[in-house]
Amino acid sequence: MDKQKLYTILQKPEGTKLDFKALLSLKTESEKKELAKDVAAIANSKGGRGYIIFGIEDGTKNILGIEGKQYTEEQIQQIISQRCDPPVSVKLEIINIENKQVAVLTIYRSNQKPHQIRQTGVFYIRRGSTTDIARREEIASMLQESGILQHERIVLSRVELKELNENIINDYISKTGLTSTNENYYTLLEGVGIIGRDEDYNGYHPTVGGLLVFGCHPQLYLPHTGVRLIDKSANDKVIYFSGPIIKMLDEIEDYIRLKAARINEKYPVDAVVAAVANAVVHRDYFSLGREIVILIDNKKIEISNPGATCNDDDIQGLMEGYNPCRRNQWLYQRLLILDNKGRFLKTGAGMKKIHEAFRQHGGAKFINNEKRNLFKVVLPGFMKY
Repeated sequence: MDKQKLYTILQKPEGTKLDFKALLSLKTESEKKELAKDVAAIANSKGGRGYIIFGIEDGTKNILGIEGKQYTEEQIQQIISQRCDPPVSVKLEIINIENKQVAVLTIYRSNQKPHQIRQTGVFYIRRGSTTDIARREEIASMLQESGILQHERIVLSRVELKELNENIINDYISKTGLTSTNENYYTLLEGVGIIGRDEDYNGYHPTVGGLLVFGCHPQLYLPHTGVRLIDKSANDKVIYFSGPIIKMLDEIEDYIRLKAARINEKYPVDAVVAAVANAVVHRDYFSLGREIVILIDNKKIEISNPGATCNDDDIQGLMEGYNPCRRNQWLYQRLLILDNKGRFLKTGAGMKKIHEAFRQHGGAKFINNEKRNLFKVVLPGFMKY
């Protein structure tokens, strides 16, 4: 790292990927544990590479410099490797600035999240400028993004197979060209992930994904997976959409098309539907306390989705790219096959098309709130289009 880049970093506030420390001291076990904890937290947090800069006064950013023993990159890496599982890749640089030396520890972007502290088994994450213990849903989300855990394949051992809609299953089997017989039926459903075996009782039950896509009443068992629509332009009318994903999407589309026909026939309903389709396929289903909410008033339509962008995707990258990270790849593949209207074919280039549909009326706004694990799409309302 050159001095100019260091000066640029010093202008930034502390955050999930940047930490300033006055001292670099690793004499005690406590100090070594603290370093490992901070490195693991930055590696586990969303975004690209991160930095811990030693010799900078926290708050004022006065350049204090580091004194005493100079540590090598090998020593730092050894300390981290002995305490982080899996190990985190780092780089140490000593830079002369204003006649003082500062140490810059670069923490490289990790594809092996989550990183755990070996001695305690704890997972850490950054919340703003603070290192904190990761919550259960945050750990689950990291496991899912790294491919270690597939949320959709989790077996719901308390749900009976009668909760699955055979008509939807048969439609899927027909469209995929699979061959189903009485002998191989359950094996086939298990193979594609619609059902799974309960290891304790050796019986079959729906998976989370199976219930969401093929279930009769998914929200009876997964109450956070419905969609709430609040229509402030209709006296705060509230509609709760439930059922399998495609049924919900059909009903939401019908409501919005009917409303557009009454108010503004030129309104690009397809763009709103695309935003809702993105929400149901990309939402964080580990976030149990919130559902997708669609807010309609005369000035805007707002779609609020539990689940910030996954991995290192950002708004600009999603606007320009056609190959986004899909948090729920299993869901996406099944919905792609089942949806007769082809709405999930448009997820990927969808954000750019949504924005283009409203360009002459201010465009669409996309808000990614990592702290609240929330993604929001704000579109011009019927009366503003």
